[in-house]
Amino acid sequence: MSVLPILRWPDPALSQVCAPASGDLKTLAADMLDTMYAAPGRGLAAPQVGVLTRLFVMDETWKDGAPNPMVFVNPEVIEVSEAQTTQPEGCLSIPGILTDITRPSEVTLRWTDLDGTEQTGHFTGFAAACVQHEIDHLGGIVTLDHLDAETREQLLSEVSQ
Repeated sequence: MSVLPILRWPDPALSQVCAPASGDLKTLAADMLDTMYAAPGRGLAAPQVGVLTRLFVMDETWKDGAPNPMVFVNPEVIEVSEAQTTQPEGCLSIPGILTDITRPSEVTLRWTDLDGTEQTGHFTGFAAACVQHEIDHLGGIVTLDHLDAETREQLLSEVSQ
C-alpha cells in the first residue's frame, strides 16, 4: 500500500463537511492505515489526506502493545456520557500543537465496516477522545476550533516562533 501526504492546517479541505462514503474503500483505508502508522499517529480521517468522505481509521493501542486497526465508514455518534474528560490532543494536520479539549468521557458509535456490516461500539478513555476527534474531522472541525480566539492565537504564535 501507500503512505499518503497529510494535509496541514489551514488547508481548506480540513474545514469541509464530508459526504457519505460509498463504493470500494479498501485501498483508501489500507493507505490511510499505512499513513497513520508512518506519521506516527493513532487516528486519521479521510479529509486529512484530501478525500472528503466519511471514513476514518484508528488504532489507539498500537504504540503500547499489539496493533488493533479499526476502520469506520459513515460513523455516527448514538450516545454520549454526561461525564466529561479534559485531556491534551494532538493532530497530524496541526503538528507541534497540543490542545486541552473537553469531551464526553464515553461515547457509543454506529458505523459500517469495509465488508458493509453495521457495527456498534462503546468507547471510553483515550479511545473515546480519539473517535470524537476523528468524527470532528468529518464535520470540518479541527482541535483549534474548540479553543477561544485568545488561546488559539497564543498557541499558533508559540509554534511559529
